[in-house]
Amino acid sequence: MARKPRIESNDGVYHVLNRGNYRRDVFYTAKSKEAFEQTVFEVSERSGWWLYGYVIMRNHYHLALHTPRGNLISGMPWLQSTYANRYNRMRNERGHLFQGRYKSPVVEPGESLVRLINYIHLNPVRAGAVLFNQIERYPYSSLP
Repeated sequence: MARKPRIESNDGVYHVLNRGNYRRDVFYTAKSKEAFEQTVFEVSERSGWWLYGYVIMRNHYHLALHTPRGNLISGMPWLQSTYANRYNRMRNERGHLFQGRYKSPVVEPGESLVRLINYIHLNPVRAGAVLFNQIERYPYSSLP
């Protein structure tokens, strides 16, 4: 059975997420989280994306972004392969880093986007990485 084609449009707003292959930790050090964050900033600048919110957890990430040029399909492979190559070089490893295709459900601007950004920023609390009253101290998120 063929995969469904991705929905892509100019002015698209998406919730993009993926996790480590076999659900393993990909971002388990501060250096790996910072490197992925930098790669997200690079692809956003290269692609002209508007990054509304993000969080980087131990084994997955979430992005809320807008693609004014309708180029999610070309930008995401660059993001994931560039980071995977850097990660593998840094650790002298090979192979897949992320679990299959990234997910990219379309999000309606307005209230739905605000709910998504709140969901993204609360991810470290749900995972037990920080307490709710210390959420602004989680450094690998767009909240601080």
